[in-house]
Amino acid sequence: MESYSDFLNHKDIVVKACGFEVNRNDLNPMLYDFQKDIVRFALMKGRSAIFAECGLGKTPMQLEWANHVASHTGKPVLILAPLAVAAQTQREGYKFHIPVTICETRDDVKPGVNITNYEKMEHFVADDFSGVVLDESSILKSFTSKTRYALIDMWAKTPYKLCCTATPAPNDHMELGNHSEFLGIMTRAEMLAMYFVHDGSRTSQWRLKGHAVDVFWQWMASWSVMITNPIDLGYHEHGYDLPNLHIHEIIVDGDEPVHEELSLTERRQARKDSLELRCQRAADLVNNSDEQWICWCDLNNESKTLTDDIPDAVEVKGSDKDTHKKKAMLDFANSDVRALVTKPKIAGFGMNWQSCHNMVFVGLSDSFEAYYQAVRRCYRFGQEHEVHVYIIISAKEGCVKENIERKQDDALVMQHEMLKYTKEITKKELRKTSRLYTPYNPTVEMKLPNWEEFVA
Repeated sequence: MESYSDFLNHKDIVVKACGFEVNRNDLNPMLYDFQKDIVRFALMKGRSAIFAECGLGKTPMQLEWANHVASHTGKPVLILAPLAVAAQTQREGYKFHIPVTICETRDDVKPGVNITNYEKMEHFVADDFSGVVLDESSILKSFTSKTRYALIDMWAKTPYKLCCTATPAPNDHMELGNHSEFLGIMTRAEMLAMYFVHDGSRTSQWRLKGHAVDVFWQWMASWSVMITNPIDLGYHEHGYDLPNLHIHEIIVDGDEPVHEELSLTERRQARKDSLELRCQRAADLVNNSDEQWICWCDLNNESKTLTDDIPDAVEVKGSDKDTHKKKAMLDFANSDVRALVTKPKIAGFGMNWQSCHNMVFVGLSDSFEAYYQAVRRCYRFGQEHEVHVYIIISAKEGCVKENIERKQDDALVMQHEMLKYTKEITKKELRKTSRLYTPYNPTVEMKLPNWEEFVA
């Protein structure tokens, strides 16, 4: 009887390359060596993902990838990005001498690299483009199923695809299936059936089959690059050290959090009851400082109250016009706004805010992904100061900080597993694409023997 290992070995688990090769010397000289090799890997694969930690240069890598795809195919490439990231990406394009066109509709598209917001995707036609990039592709998890499947369906026939994110799933292997399905490599259902086993009664609980661990990560490394630091993959670049991260928990109505299990409704009520106290403590932190602050909210009333309590605060809420949202977020990036009040689901993806190293959460959703991404707006490579994160809660909300730290530990375990299994495979994949070939230009005519003489 065939073993499960034999069954997996009969499967074509290594994704075949469908891209094209580019000489390393033809890549942008402003890229670091590890960035050049990752771009070459992605171009050779044709459909791939770059899972690189915040601050490792995903924007210049995706711009270089898009630029070469557009040049190779003679058709434009479209980058889909979160709101306000388009202008930031265009600015990065200027730095790397890659023109980037910001588009509102199909009529704005020009040859080369184009960029628009995810929300405007319906104004474009996939057949117009030879390639598509999902910037901050972990946003696939935040989208509704309808939007996620619209993304997958719309770009199903696009020959070149690239997903870029710092964390595809900080504590959930299954979300890797969203990327695989979008790229056309394997559907999420197929991935779960092949490599995972259902663990328990809740459909969200899946774990890797013990005897499928090696082949799963081999499969992952055949279409994606995972990197938290260049040294992971044997590169020795300077400047990739993170400062200390300090997480402070402030309880406004007690000394210790209540340890009893509360329902979601009870926790929400506790947050509403303590709203004024939490906002006042947050405002005191911001008002007693002359440094930049981000105030993350979860409820509309929290956002309004904080904005009222902080004299120079700029609020960005969901109902605001896109022009205000983009201006406020870019002004904050340029240090023209001292205190920004908003929600992680509005501004938690894509923005580079290393200028700020203080943030306060006056409300937290149950999404660790949202928290992680919000913190990473400031806590990223390039940050020169220690980062302070304040979580202000009611005692009735329970052990919020403890819960976050548990999920953080789970994320680090998964990250460690990813790197442990993929590091050597990825090194080999990158070495394949980093070889330089010397063109052979023959100067002497080859003369073949007369084989008829030997037969005779």
